[in-house]
Amino acid sequence: MEKSTQPEAVSSVLKVFNILQALGEQKEIGVSELSQRLMMSKATTYRFLQTMKSMGYVAQEGEADKYSLTLKLFELGSKSLEYVDLIALADKEMRIISQQTNEALHLGALDENAIIYIHKIDSGYNLRMQSRIGRRNPLYSTAIGKVLLAERDELFVRDTLAGVEFIKHTEKTLENVDQLLEELVMVKERHYAEDNEEQEPGLRCIAAPIYDRFGNVIAGLSMSFPTIRFDVDSLSSYVGMLQQAGKNISEQLGYHDYPA
Repeated sequence: MEKSTQPEAVSSVLKVFNILQALGEQKEIGVSELSQRLMMSKATTYRFLQTMKSMGYVAQEGEADKYSLTLKLFELGSKSLEYVDLIALADKEMRIISQQTNEALHLGALDENAIIYIHKIDSGYNLRMQSRIGRRNPLYSTAIGKVLLAERDELFVRDTLAGVEFIKHTEKTLENVDQLLEELVMVKERHYAEDNEEQEPGLRCIAAPIYDRFGNVIAGLSMSFPTIRFDVDSLSSYVGMLQQAGKNISEQLGYHDYPA
């Protein structure tokens, strides 16, 4: 049964792609012209066009005998760019920084009203941040959370954090959304964020944004280290590493106007 139906199925697939290719080469085309070009019967061509129309890939101009492609194929192609393996792209950059600094690196994304860690590379030191992939942390007290929010408008930030309690994890934790919004202005200007012992005592973190092809921040890349290993003179170097990594990843995702 499988052998007898396979050639027909393959033939149908070929016909669909031949129609798509023909429509892509000409803005609009009629059934008769299309059937002649593809050497298919008019009835078969019409049947395929109507099926593709019902699926949203082909549009028909009113009742006229003219068909054209819709933007659905563009949308489908765009999704393939969206789902380029962000983790694989980030992992390469994170390992470079890890080799240079030996500190912990995290990749985080927005998950409703928090951040979620989607990849990490542990520090090579014995004294290091304890974390795990899949762990959630607050937006307001993490460097990744701040870069994820910095380029959003005020209404989005307020709506996202409307039901969030600003827990004082440390004495330095921000206390409300107004304080956060003030800091986000600076984060947007500098294109990086800091968590200065706001999530855990004795732990600092800096993060840079990662953009998709539309210029939207879709993730944050961070470096974490104990304050006893923090050297003020190294801050600009660390920020530069993270921003260069963010730029490299963003470019592979289709964005070429990284701000830093």
